[in-house]
Amino acid sequence: MPRIALFPGSFDPVTNGHIDLVRQAARLADRLVIAIGTHPGKTPLFSAEERRVMIEEACRPLAGACDLRCITFADLVIAAARREQATLLIRGLRSAADFDYEMEMAGMNGTMAADLQTVFLPASPSVRPIAATLVRQIASMGGDVSLFVPPAVAARLRAKFPH
Repeated sequence: MPRIALFPGSFDPVTNGHIDLVRQAARLADRLVIAIGTHPGKTPLFSAEERRVMIEEACRPLAGACDLRCITFADLVIAAARREQATLLIRGLRSAADFDYEMEMAGMNGTMAADLQTVFLPASPSVRPIAATLVRQIASMGGDVSLFVPPAVAARLRAKFPH
């Protein structure tokens, strides 16, 4: 039976932190499904399709033998995991604050879907401070985000925020 992992997030935009987690998760699964959340209450900077393209550009070369898929979802993570037949749910941890939040989510998800195992992956030290929210904020103020995102993503951010 193949090991299928779902890595959900907004990926707005995909950062070097996300890429670090994809690299780690691809070693654990036969198939890694990167699930882009699309929620009506949020207004992302990039469309779901733009995010999918950025993820595939940045992450496909890292997948190795792991089959990489990219989907969108607008419902519960556990529903997306069931549709993809995933048994592993990948979550990244940057800090103790992330841990507290993610433990609550893992508990709720585990109660609703006992067959779905949450796997916490620690962010590598060099990418721990990176957050997509901060990347968007820096880019919107004309700052250089090239240390935090792949070059193609930095170019797309410059196009969104010309100064």
